Parts: sequence; structure tokens; C-alpha cells
Amino acid sequence: MELVELTIDGQEVRVEKGTTVLDAARSIGISIPTLCHYHGIDAIGACRLCLVDTGGRNLAASCVTVAEDGMEVKTNTPKVREARRTVLELILSAHPDDCLKCVRNRNCELQTLAENMGIREFTYEGEKPQFKQDDDNPAVIRDSEKCILCRRCVAVCQDVQTTRILFPQNRGFDTVVAPDRLAPLGETACIFCGQCINVCPVGAIVEKSYIADVWAALSDPEKHVVVQTAPATRISLGEEMGMIPGSIVTGQMVTALRRLGFDRIFDTNFAADLTIMEEGSELIHRINNDGPLPLITSCSPGWIKFCEHHYHDLLKNLSTCKSPQQMFGALAKTYYAEKMGIDPADIVVVSVMPCTAKKFEMMRPEMDDSDFQDVDYVLTTRELGRMLREAGIDFSALPVEDYDEPLGISTGAGEIFGATGGVMEAALRTAYELLTGEELPGLDFQAVRGLEGIKEAEVKVGDLTLRVAVAHSLGKSRQLLEKVRSGEKEYHFIEIMTCPGGCIGGGGQPIPTTDEIRKKRLAAVYTEDKNMPLRKSHDNPGVQKLYEEFLKKPLSDRSHRLLHTSYRERGKFE
Repeated sequence: MELVELTIDGQEVRVEKGTTVLDAARSIGISIPTLCHYHGIDAIGACRLCLVDTGGRNLAASCVTVAEDGMEVKTNTPKVREARRTVLELILSAHPDDCLKCVRNRNCELQTLAENMGIREFTYEGEKPQFKQDDDNPAVIRDSEKCILCRRCVAVCQDVQTTRILFPQNRGFDTVVAPDRLAPLGETACIFCGQCINVCPVGAIVEKSYIADVWAALSDPEKHVVVQTAPATRISLGEEMGMIPGSIVTGQMVTALRRLGFDRIFDTNFAADLTIMEEGSELIHRINNDGPLPLITSCSPGWIKFCEHHYHDLLKNLSTCKSPQQMFGALAKTYYAEKMGIDPADIVVVSVMPCTAKKFEMMRPEMDDSDFQDVDYVLTTRELGRMLREAGIDFSALPVEDYDEPLGISTGAGEIFGATGGVMEAALRTAYELLTGEELPGLDFQAVRGLEGIKEAEVKVGDLTLRVAVAHSLGKSRQLLEKVRSGEKEYHFIEIMTCPGGCIGGGGQPIPTTDEIRKKRLAAVYTEDKNMPLRKSHDNPGVQKLYEEFLKKPLSDRSHRLLHTSYRERGKFE
């Protein structure tokens, strides 16, 4: 490894050749302000807040300036401080003065920088840009009046997710980041993954909130309101409530939801175990009957919409299984309603999800097999945090309580759905035993774990060598699928998750979500799995009882009607 040596504020530092001045400074504990820079996406030097003095004629943007041997850098001179302050004041001059109403209040990088720089007055009174809010879809709201043109959303949309929906248009004061033709997101191939929300430093892109609708349902004495919580929420909600990343708060979350007034608190992990039973059986059926392979998982709604837009030829490879969220919704308004003697018209199903695309998924016309809209409202992890704060619940002081039965029983296999590779690992635990009739010698499939973008493995299952692959983020998924398309790679089973890290890095998770935070959440997922008394989906007694009483067997006629679906080709503008 070739090193270069430079001086930053009088401190000598040696870094790998190619390192930026910004990263070199951070390596020795010097913080340089930024707005456009974000770890994991290309730096473009757009905001100019990270200016430093490198001895040249002009100040340099440290995020795009490469450290060189002998370079002398000054980050805290009067000239540097004044330049940064001027840049920030100019950004603020065009920004709305509505912090108290903004969903990012107290978690806004622009607000934080203004505080850190001691800005108490506006030196410049600039003209405010005026744009109509884009809220004509069920998942994401764009407010271009708040946009600071940092282009982070452009970078993550184009380079990480490769959906290429957002890009800068026009010039100068009229510049706006928007879809082609300034179209609303609902008329584009946007998959509503929410990664743009996670990287936005302000409140220019946020999730569409259903908090008011949920409060109204909870206040209606005629409604029986049930809630399901996704695997990744129990290891991220703590962050929203001021705890360290990776805190496991399953029991406290259940208690908090009871105190909000939900009639029953259920676990999406129950439906995740059910998904494995159906999807594992589907895989076995396809292998034994020359069905279309590879079988590709269908749990991630952003990936499903991406496939509908870009991979029409692979739609036949998608599992017909609904996602766990939608399986749960269908069962809540059929099986659960029947057991409890409740009119399904009076049942309101609320989901707490790490995902903004789940808001789009609940509105899909295919998701009404209970003869009602199967899931009524989706809240992100962030939205649940807002509700708990609004209700004045001291989360850290809550006791631990258990989920309600019958839809609250789950296994470790259901829990690992929240991590990239988790669906694959859960499926392998069950498929092995269903195919061989023998007990699996080891439950941990390390080959499909971790944050590597594409993972491959071969698993010996009886006489069959099962070839599997896992991809997370749609950029990596596109790379994998192109190899499948060309015939370069052949697999039996592929897991695709839309978001980097899987659901633990979903678009509805606490902000910030960095790779370091993803690693801590992943570790918590696997800790939760290890602590579960049951770790294989087919051992779930609640699922076994569901088949015995209601579904009869995996892939039965009733299972197909309630738990399976089909998808369609989509064009560019839908």
C-alpha cells in the first residue's frame, strides 16, 4: 500500500494514496463540515462547505481534493471559517423558515451546521424557490422548496439503486432535482425504496405519513386495530428512541404498542415463517417438475416493481408468494377474523415496517384477497418513533411484554428476514429438512451473511447441490441478473433485497443509516436469532396449527388464493 504524508493543522498524517483531504482530516479527529458528501456514494463537491486552505490561490473543496505528499492543509483559519459561513448563509437564504413544522426538525444536517457555526441571523434575504409538492403516490413526498441541491439523492438513485429517476434539471436559480419531464414520482419507474430519504440531509424527500389515520383508527371504538411489526424494526426502533444502534427492543416495542391502544400486537415474523413454508415448497415443486429456475424471492416490494419495469423476461422466475406483510394482512381478515368472531370489515391492519415501498405495496390492486384491502396502513420505524414521542411514552422505562397469539409466534428464521441473506438462510434451514427428511447439522449459513454486495454458495441437500445467490441494493442485483440473463451464471434460488444491507437498511429506518450502523443492526439480528427457542420456520407451532385448521398444506388451493399472487409488466411511466 502506497502512502502519502501531509500536514493538517500542524499535525502530520500518513494516509493511503488517493485518500481525500476530507478523509485524511477525519482520520486524525478533525471534523470538516459537509452537506453533499455521503459515505458510500461518489463525492461531487457541490455544496462547497468543506472548503480548506491548501496553500493555493483559492480554497479547495476537501471532499474532492486528493491528499498529496508534502501538502500543508489548514482547516480553521479566519478565511476558511468566513467562506464556509457565507456558503451556509447563502443556502439558508433560499431555504424555507419552517423548522418547527418540518419532519426532520432536530435531525437535519442543515439545522445542525447552522447551530455549530453559530448562525443566529440571516445576512442574506434571498428569493425562495416555489415548487408544487409531489405527493401523488402512496409512499414518498418530494418538497423541492426544501431541496439544497446537494445531489445525494441523485447519486444514490443513479449509482446505488440504478433506477435513475432523479437528476438535476434547468440551470442557476431554476435548478431542480426531479424526474424526467418534471413528472411526479407516481408516473415514473420509481420503486419507492426510500434510499433518497435516507441520504437527504434536510426534509426535501420524506415518507408519506399515515400517523393521523392510525390515530383515528385507534380512537374509533367500532374498529378492532391490530398491528404487525417487521423483523428489522425491533433492532432499529431503539435508535429512534435515543438508544445506541443495534439495541434489541422487541419486548419494549410490544409494550409501547399496547400503550398506544392497539387491540392486538402481532409479529410479521409469524408470516415470515409462513412465507418460508410456501416459498420452500414452491422451490421444491419447481425443482421436481422442471419449473422455471432460478426461483427469485418476492419479499421485497421495491425489487418486485423494479423487475416489473426492467426485467419482464424474469417475471416468470419470481416466487408467487406474497411478502410476509401481505400474507399477514390476508390472514388477519380471514383466519384471525374467523377465530375471533370479528367482522373483517371492522378490522384495521397496521404494519410497522423498515420500508417505504411497503406503503406502495399495500395499495397494489392484487393485495385484496381477503375481499378487503389486506393491509390498511403502513408506518415506518421513524413514524412509530414519532407516535411514541407524541404519546409521551418513556421507552427506556418500559417493561418487556410478549406478542399476542395466534399470529405472534415466530422463530429465529423469521427474524433473520431483516438481514441481507436472511430469507435465503431461513429457506435453506427448512428446504434441507423437507427435502432430506433429516435434521440439519448446522443452522448458520455463513456464506450468505455479511454486507458483500453479491454472495454465492453451493449447499449439498441430499443428492442435490443447490446453487444459490444473494444480492442487496438494486445496482448489485442488476449485475447479478445480467449474468443470469446471459447464461454466465446458473442458480436454483436467488434472494434479492432492494436496500443496502436488506431491511435493516430500509428506506423507513432511523436516519442516519451508514455501513457502520448497518453492521451493528446485522449483529443484533443474528443475536436475536440465536436467542430464539425455535430457529426453523417449519417448527413454528402457530404455523403448524394454521395449516391444520385453515390452510391444510403449503400450496393448497386456499394458500394460493390468500398467500400467492402474480405480477405484471410495467412501462416507463407507471
